[in-house]
Amino acid sequence: MLFNSLIIFAERLLLIALFLPFSALDKILNFEAALQQAAAVFASRTFAALLILSGLFIEISMSLAILTGFFDRIAAFSLAFYCIVTALLWKQFWKKPDFRLKGVSEGRYIFWDFLKNFALAGGFLVLAFGPNLDSVDDFIAHPLSSSHPYSLDR
Repeated sequence: MLFNSLIIFAERLLLIALFLPFSALDKILNFEAALQQAAAVFASRTFAALLILSGLFIEISMSLAILTGFFDRIAAFSLAFYCIVTALLWKQFWKKPDFRLKGVSEGRYIFWDFLKNFALAGGFLVLAFGPNLDSVDDFIAHPLSSSHPYSLDR
């Protein structure tokens, strides 16, 4: 059972590894750079700061919820939504004049980041909704339920 719990923990750790140690820490250590990036999309620095702080809260709290298994389904759903929104706001490959499939292209590099965000969102949605239609219905009926990933009663 311990081995199974370690596998589940490792799966969840891989899923949130981008957020908890790296992206959150980057926002803390390079807050001004994150603020400038957000202010480029939104004119108000105050609103941009609010978004950065909200993102930091989401990355830390939802990642911890997924790792611990407490409220992990709604946390995974929240991170899926977060990945989609951030892809649409900050990975706008279609706005790059050099977007092309062959040769050096900043737009193509951003496109791959865009797709990675959506792939990550898909992983979070599987964690939130489960593998079948019954578990989707269960999530809709009880969105704050936990999956109890480390339970020995499974």
